[in-house]
Amino acid sequence: MDKLSEAEIEQAIAQSPEWSAVNGEITRTYLFDDFRASIAFVNRIAEYAERVQHHPDILVRYNKVTLTVSTHDAGGITQKDFDLATESEKLAKV
Repeated sequence: MDKLSEAEIEQAIAQSPEWSAVNGEITRTYLFDDFRASIAFVNRIAEYAERVQHHPDILVRYNKVTLTVSTHDAGGITQKDFDLATESEKLAKV
């Protein structure tokens, strides 16, 4: 998968305003009611990531979960990262 240009990244971020591009990665922090809800979300993300073989870095802080993702093989941000971002938005609402 090809790395996206800066213009393509800006356009994709405009479609996913809760996400931000930082140092060749995209990142977002989700806020949940409690630790259990955070871990349930992490488990849903893990299932998706395994299925598509694209794994984000995950940081859990009680009721906050931060996802950070880039496509290491491409050396930066690709459409695959934004696909994960889109899916994570759906999984956060379950």
